[in-house]
Amino acid sequence: MIICGLDECGRGSLAGPLLAGAVVFLSPLQEILSLLPAPLRDSKKLTKIQRHKIYNIRDRLPIIYKTESISVADINTHGISWANKEIFLRLTDKIKADRYLVDGNIKFTEPNIESVIRGDSLHPEIMLASVLAKVERDLLMSTLHLEYPLYHWAKNSGYGTAEHINSLKIHGVSPLHRLVFAKTALSNVH
Repeated sequence: MIICGLDECGRGSLAGPLLAGAVVFLSPLQEILSLLPAPLRDSKKLTKIQRHKIYNIRDRLPIIYKTESISVADINTHGISWANKEIFLRLTDKIKADRYLVDGNIKFTEPNIESVIRGDSLHPEIMLASVLAKVERDLLMSTLHLEYPLYHWAKNSGYGTAEHINSLKIHGVSPLHRLVFAKTALSNVH
């Protein structure tokens, strides 16, 4: 049975796209683990250096992987809940598998797509998808930082750090901000 693990990155960010990864292992788990330059865990439990070491050898691993993104414009139009489900449906069209394991608690009507709460701690395919998505999104946000340096995205990846929120108060939103998220963050500042 071919299993595909899927995870997203950037769901709670104030700016930038939602990005997700999908991974299928083409070799047994132990072989893949032996090739990795860092332990395989949920991306949030790895250091930036460990994540990048794994990301940098992704093309040499016996895996199939794809990433997908949902633009800020689509998030602003349709909402984050729609985007979170849509991104995984798009990825299932990109990678053929018998079963898709999605990190989280999203309701799917497709019988071969299963949400797994804390799946990024339980399934190695989801763990690797989380690492690839996280690094790719962080790299993208560092590039977007060059266009909008006032918001410090190279450091905060668009998340609601104090520095980012302070920049929003001073400069307002950019075209790459999620309007509902940014307004909520600003309304919570006292």
